[in-house]
Amino acid sequence: MALLRFRVYWEDDDQIYRDIEIKATQTFLEFHKVILTAYEFDGKHTASFFESNDRWDRGRELHSEVLVNKKDAPALSMMRTPVSALVAKPDQKFVYVYDPAKNWSFLVELIGVVKDEDPKHTYPRVFRKEGVGPAQYGVKGVNPDKLMEIEEKYDLSNEDMMEGFGNEGEDGTTSFGGDESYSEE
Repeated sequence: MALLRFRVYWEDDDQIYRDIEIKATQTFLEFHKVILTAYEFDGKHTASFFESNDRWDRGRELHSEVLVNKKDAPALSMMRTPVSALVAKPDQKFVYVYDPAKNWSFLVELIGVVKDEDPKHTYPRVFRKEGVGPAQYGVKGVNPDKLMEIEEKYDLSNEDMMEGFGNEGEDGTTSFGGDESYSEE
């Protein structure tokens, strides 16, 4: 069974991305869930995939909830649509939007197709992470041990340091990189 490989970029910074493998027969709902896991989002909000072109224009929408379109026909649903049904070209693109109120947007691009799946893996799966993803709510927590290690390494707790500046020039002299000094009198 074929595996589709997608790169999911955070729209605000294309240096932050996750590479995901998914079976061609798996649904967009499964794809949605693995993206949330990859970026450590909680999954409490709605989401949509939009078919896209090379300029990332949004086309037809697949929503995480079953909706009705303008002509009272059911809209495309993530739950019922296999990923392969909307992959028409080798560089297929989608825009993924999570939590419409916050408008978390990700650019999704097909980067490859693998003929055979590896029986050691469960799909869909994240096989590469690049960069620190955005924090869904506020700032991601900093490990206190890591903060202490940085503080010790750079001696950030030194009481002589105030507001990020040293005490050079407090005696009325300023050094210009050499041995000469300038006195303010």
